[in-house]
This record gives sequence, structure tokens and C-alpha cells, in this order.
Amino acid sequence: MLAKRIIPCLDIKDGTTVKGINFLGLKNVGDPVELGRKYAEEGADELVYLDISATNEGRKTFAELVTRIAENLNIPFTVGGGLSSLEDAGVLLRAGADKVTVNSAAVRRPELIDEIAAKYGSQFVVVAIDAKMIDGRWVVTTNGGKRPSERELFSWAYEAQERGAGEILFTSMDHDGTKNGYPCETFARLSERLSIPIIASGGAGSVQDIADVLTVGKADAALAASIFHYGEIPIPVLKRELHQMNINVRM
Repeated sequence: MLAKRIIPCLDIKDGTTVKGINFLGLKNVGDPVELGRKYAEEGADELVYLDISATNEGRKTFAELVTRIAENLNIPFTVGGGLSSLEDAGVLLRAGADKVTVNSAAVRRPELIDEIAAKYGSQFVVVAIDAKMIDGRWVVTTNGGKRPSERELFSWAYEAQERGAGEILFTSMDHDGTKNGYPCETFARLSERLSIPIIASGGAGSVQDIADVLTVGKADAALAASIFHYGEIPIPVLKRELHQMNINVRM
């Protein structure tokens, strides 16, 4: 059985790691390369870097940063945020990223998934899905959870898989930032529907929350930001406690 993965997420704005709530009240929490190296040394299995810069200049800075990260990191890392074309993906993969993540652009034009998978391989494509419960239905949203789309979580995740996604990164916008745990039943349903790995995001506030989504929720990996950036749950402590719960993690 494959080991469950622990994945810190770093939001990047103009080359700096920042943290806020829904991208508001952003605070600088450290150099992306140094933070990434620290998490790798602590036992992170992978990293995700998301570019939240709104400008073309910010995108250029991000591509340069990816090169620096690749030169200094010895674990896989995924990059994304605002990626909207095959060309965008190519720039980041050539800069040294192991995988790219697509989100809103894929909802608007699903063929983007096919194009990246066809050129670079499914293992390079992570489709990120932000969804929220609206009238008893998981509605896929775009623009950081702000705009509901016509798509529904389970059918969209399946379509993304069939188009060539290698992994799904699902964030419940209802749970994100609450630190009240993940919607484990939803993750379990997703896992049963798909044959590709699922990364759980949004809601981690305790070791038990992460244990629950990896077991009850059947997720293959847990992604978190604040609990790592602010030292609330150091990665070695998290992994040790998960190991004691008989959850298969790399020590």
C-alpha cells in the first residue's frame, strides 16, 4: 500500500511566501526557497507552490523562482495559480517543476487538461477543484471560490480524470480556513469514483483532522498551509502521531 503524503502549500505573491484568509490580509511568512528546504528537511513528501500574483510581472518572477526552487529542493514540487494555457505549463515545467496544477482555466476550457497531458504526460497534471455545497449539491467554483460554475464536483472530477489528469486536488470552500476538519464522506465518495490519487485540502486544524481524511476520507495525501507556516503542528510531530495511529507515512 502506498504511503500517505503530507504536502505543505505555499502561496506566492511577487516572489514571496504569503498567508492570509481568502487572499486578504496577506502577511509575509518567509522566503519560498528557504521555507521549502525547511519543510523538505522536516519530512514533507512534496510541496505545492501557488502563484497568487495578479500581474504579468508577478508571473515572470514566479517562473524565475521555480528555477531557484528546483535547484535547491530534493523532493517533488507542484506549481500553479492562474495557469491558463499549454504555454504557461511549459514555462513552469521547463523551469524545473515536477507537476503543474490547473483550476479555473480548466473549468472554462476543459481541453486544457487534454493538451497538457498529451504533451507532457498525465503524471505532470494535477487538476485542482474548489467546490462548495449549494442547495445540497457540490458546485464547482472558480476565481478562488468566488464564482459558482455549472459543474458538479463528482462529474467534473471524473471528466478531469478521463481527460488525462494524474491527480485531483480537492478543496472544500466551506471548510477552507475553518480548521474544523475535512468533509470526509465527500472525499470517500470521490475516492470510490476515481482511480487516480486525491489530495485533500482545506480544513486541517489538528492531527486528528488529517488522520480522519486519510482514513475515513480515503485521501491519498493531505495538503495544509497555516498549521505548518505558524508551527502549530510541525511535520515531524504530525508524521510521528499518524504513524502511531497505524497510518502508513514515510518517516
